[in-house]
Amino acid sequence: QTPLMESGGGSAQAGGSLTLSCATSQYPNSEIRYPYSEYSLAWFRQAPGKEREAVAAIDTDATPTYSDSVKGSFTISRANAKTTAYLQRRSLTHEDTATYYCAAEPLCTAPDVWKYDMDYWGKGILVTVSS
Repeated sequence: QTPLMESGGGSAQAGGSLTLSCATSQYPNSEIRYPYSEYSLAWFRQAPGKEREAVAAIDTDATPTYSDSVKGSFTISRANAKTTAYLQRRSLTHEDTATYYCAAEPLCTAPDVWKYDMDYWGKGILVTVSS
């Protein structure tokens, strides 16, 4: 079980756009280490046959950071009292086909989030981009 839940995946057309959501409030605050508002939220993805890679993260001050491999391709944001993170991708390509995972790490700033193993992981959601 995980306190994170991804949504918004599925099939999409190349050239189209997609927004994934990560809702963090699956458990009450009393059942997680820190209040949700103190977690940086991150997105990773794993394409078929490839290793998982970092995509984007956003800290509690809403400062985003992006991995060099996807910089400029995605936009991350958070809302709902910081409990929900969004990952937006415009101009989808077939290379965006992957399982996307949301993750959470407490008490860290956006540039440093990749140094941690992440406290919580979502189960992942599949995005398939077709022609």
